[in-house]
Amino acid sequence: MPLNPKILIPLVIIAIIGYSSVFIVNQWEQALVFKFREIVRSDDKPGLHFMLPVVNKAQKFEKRLLNLDQEPQRFITIEKKDVIVDYYAKWRITDIDKFYTATRGDVLYANGLLGQRINRALRDEFGARTVQEVVAGERTQILSVVTASTSNLPQELGITVVDVRTKRIDLPTEVSSSVYERMRAERNRVAKDFRARGSEASERIRANADREREIILANAYRDAEMIRGEGDAQATEIYAAAYTQDEEFYSFYRSLDAYKNSFINGNDVLLLEPKSDFFRYFNNSKGK
Repeated sequence: MPLNPKILIPLVIIAIIGYSSVFIVNQWEQALVFKFREIVRSDDKPGLHFMLPVVNKAQKFEKRLLNLDQEPQRFITIEKKDVIVDYYAKWRITDIDKFYTATRGDVLYANGLLGQRINRALRDEFGARTVQEVVAGERTQILSVVTASTSNLPQELGITVVDVRTKRIDLPTEVSSSVYERMRAERNRVAKDFRARGSEASERIRANADREREIILANAYRDAEMIRGEGDAQATEIYAAAYTQDEEFYSFYRSLDAYKNSFINGNDVLLLEPKSDFFRYFNNSKGK
């Protein structure tokens, strides 16, 4: 049986009014309640809330991190060289009253303001550094300064920048070659410096080793000569003692050694007078 229009119309009106009187705030949201475009409430917890239809209006905002991801920006270094920086920032709304007052609740507009602030800070930091410093290092320091430059945004826009990171730092094609050549030359200079230091240390070690070798050899030669001299002295003493005991035998023994050493090859020829002292023991064993 169809409902009576007199009953259906009031039910529809009541349903519309009821639907317009409630709103739900999720865990990841925060809400502002307006009364004729004037903020009257901003502290609603997650859950079901009520408001007056027509008079009040609710607008919800994200509690979660929001992302600023712009197109790569071109900055100029202290050398007047261009670098292309691709970065992103993470931020969240921390004061929805100030955020709405400053941006009318427009996240895209807030991203634009935040991008301008970060670009200005990056331009100042890159403008105070060389290309090599930007490409090879100091990125963490640059990003720390940029993050610090956004520390007053909670008071100005009601937002807080959580993190700023660079995805890439590239050089224009016309700059890349000269920068890489300069970096290569610097690395070659450092390598040559290390090689020179190594050669210097090598020469110093070799010179010390040669000096120590000469000292060791000189000491060894000195000790050997001393030992040899002592041996010769002892041998002379022994010879002298043996000679004094039997002079004739000693002379005969020395002559035999001379004969043996003179004819050791078998083909030796000596031209001597037969009556010389060399042959004194050939005809007479007593040498007379």
